[in-house]
Amino acid sequence: MEQRVQAPDGADIVVHSFGSGPGIVVVHGGGVTIAVYQRLALRLADRFTVHLYNRRGRGDAGPRREPYTFAQDIDDLGAVVQATGSGNVIGHSSGGFIALEAAKTLPIERLAVYDAAVGVDGMNPGEWLDDARQAAADGDIPRSMAITTGGINTHSGLARLPLGVRIGLCRLFLRTPVGRMMGGLLAQTLDETQQIRLADGPAEEWSTVKADVLLAYGVAGPPYYKPVNEALAGAIPRARVLPVARSGHDGINRAPERLIEPIKAFFSGSREDLEASRTSR
Repeated sequence: MEQRVQAPDGADIVVHSFGSGPGIVVVHGGGVTIAVYQRLALRLADRFTVHLYNRRGRGDAGPRREPYTFAQDIDDLGAVVQATGSGNVIGHSSGGFIALEAAKTLPIERLAVYDAAVGVDGMNPGEWLDDARQAAADGDIPRSMAITTGGINTHSGLARLPLGVRIGLCRLFLRTPVGRMMGGLLAQTLDETQQIRLADGPAEEWSTVKADVLLAYGVAGPPYYKPVNEALAGAIPRARVLPVARSGHDGINRAPERLIEPIKAFFSGSREDLEASRTSR
């Protein structure tokens, strides 16, 4: 089912809904569209109504404002939350940052994030970003992508390959449908990454998030998500950490049962259940 929601600036947001039951709004990550979240939506649809929408500049969404900040993304999320009546939100990567920031002011009751791209006390590596943005500005997308993937995926053996080899591999990847999508969105993704870097600071800056928060991360992904989530859990009043074994950054797109079942329990459990799960950590 599709519905059109009006954003505060008058633009239409196309919301694609699946399933039945309490609503969950999904805020997708950078470099992709809602197409890669179809499996997540379908695996939650037996118990929830899952609402997907493309963020500005992607898919069936309108263009975003420039210069870019997350303010428009937060406004759009607020419009979708209000129109759907959903107090539940899932955020992935930069979408996790947006959802956490929005939870400071929006009526979000429960929020699950996966590999939320939040900078806490410089734990996320960022020294690669300026070179990647310059390469993208120069139109050299393979080089920019090679620098980006190496800078983000510090755990991967590919990140230790010579830059020239990584550029060659990225040229091949850019010929695939997913590669073309990510390459076309790379400059936007790097703009978002810059905004996240500018927002880096103490975990206590997130202490005003009042929602119940599930901070999930892939154990097989970049290692910095573990300390970041632990720091956030110590600062957000009602938060707990969920490590997801054998999952990388795209774990939420693959939607394995070891992630889906805890998410279902989180969004369907009573407040007492959530309190008990936190005290038993």
